[in-house]
Order: sequence, then structure tokens, then C-alpha cells
Amino acid sequence: MQWRGRRGSRNIDDRRRMGAGGAGSIGLVGMLVVLGVGYFFGVDISPLVSGMSESQSSGEPRELTAEEEEMGQFVSVILAETEDVFGEALGDGYTDPQMVLYSGVTQSACGGASAQMGPFYCPADQKVYLDTDFFQVMERRMGAGGDLAAAYVIAHEVGHHAQNQLGILPKVTAQRQRSSQEDSNALSVLTELQADCFAGVWAKGSAQDLRITREDIGEAMDAAAAVGDDALMQSAGRAVVPDAFTHGSSAQRQDWFMRGFESGSFRNCDTFSQAGL
Repeated sequence: MQWRGRRGSRNIDDRRRMGAGGAGSIGLVGMLVVLGVGYFFGVDISPLVSGMSESQSSGEPRELTAEEEEMGQFVSVILAETEDVFGEALGDGYTDPQMVLYSGVTQSACGGASAQMGPFYCPADQKVYLDTDFFQVMERRMGAGGDLAAAYVIAHEVGHHAQNQLGILPKVTAQRQRSSQEDSNALSVLTELQADCFAGVWAKGSAQDLRITREDIGEAMDAAAAVGDDALMQSAGRAVVPDAFTHGSSAQRQDWFMRGFESGSFRNCDTFSQAGL
């Protein structure tokens, strides 16, 4: 995958120089909001991230490392690619999201954001929130490294933005509020799998620009497997309980990413109708 030297997005709000403490304390109420947002939009990676951001807890302004600077450039390029692909596919009514990069904790319109919840999309402010240390967690603790693995995560979250713009997220949220816990979880899974499919469509649309290879696709598949509910439950030492899934199994996430990639069309990403909804 060749991303260096390509256009970067202007829709980046880089707060990483603030450190963790400088973003503001989230407190108990904020943590409850984090857990609520994470339940729907993020992945709970708390068993995997202990100690990842301890060096940034003072709240003092800091300089970014060379690795962090490069990661910021990478995110900017991938976000720009999503702007091109999603914008062309969804037309003039589509507006680009903003990407917030942070370290440790920050604030969003959905409440406090924590690295422990993984990347997430906040529909209230139409922004994607990402602690770039998550990519280290993926590579070192989840066995899912590589540029397209990281790009898949970004495109998945932008997929949630597309769902919001298309009116899917508000409908799902309203329906979940009227549903049992089991049915609510099932709706969450369908939402996440559709975002995986959207990420696959993005990869297809960017394949030529970024010189995406079969090896790169393997990296994305590894990432999809690593963030499957069954894989995360096993990593946390928990029993695998399908009724408690909120994002889908590893196999499901891989399958829907590939459906999007092979078809290159958002029309083939209707997880809800395939589930009979």
C-alpha cells in the first residue's frame, strides 16, 4: 500500500500535544457516557490497553514523536481518500466528517472519550475520535498490524458517519431503545457489519490510488478478525456469548468487509434487509 506523498485531509483536529490530562477529566458521569457510546460505536479494548498512555498523564503540552507525526500524516491521507470515495458514491448531500486525534482522553459531544473504548464515531458532532496508540495495540497485542489494517479502522468509522448522513443511525438508535437487550445487540451487530462493508467499498475505490495488494487485503482481514466480539471476549478471558455480541464475530466482520470490497458498491451492504429487517 502506497500512501506517502498523497493529498491529506484538512478535516483533522490534532489534540495529541495536549497529553491525556490536558484534555480534561471525564469523571464518573463522563465514564458512563463513554461506556454508552462505546457500546454502540466503539470497541471495548480495556483489557488490552492498560499502561498504553501512562506517559501522557501529566496534562502538560508535549511534542509529538516522529512516529506520531507520521501516523498523523497517514490518518490525514486515508481520511482524504474516504472523502473522495464516499463523496463520489453518496453525492452532493454528503458532507465529510472531522477526525479528532487525541492521547488518553478527550471530550466529545457524546461525552468523554477514552482510549480504552477504541476508535468511535460521535453522531452528535459528526466527528471520528481516534487515539492513535490504538494502532500499536492492534499490532502488538491483537496481531493485526499493517497500513491497510489501520486504514480499515478509519474507513469503518467514516462508514458510521455515512450511516448517520443516510439516516440509518437515527432509525437504529430509536429502534434499539424500544427493543429487548438481545434485539438491541443484534441491531448493533448489523450496524457494525454494514460499516465493515462500507470500509470494504472504500478499499475497492482506493485500490488503484493506494496500490492496494492482496497482501494488504490480508492485513485488513486480520484487523477485522482481531476486533470480532468472539476474539475480544477470548482475549479478555471471557466465555464467548453470541447474544452479547455488539459488533459481530470475526468471521462475520471479515465476510462483510470482503462483500464490500468485491462488489465495490454500497448497495450490496444492506445487512438489515438480509437479516429480514
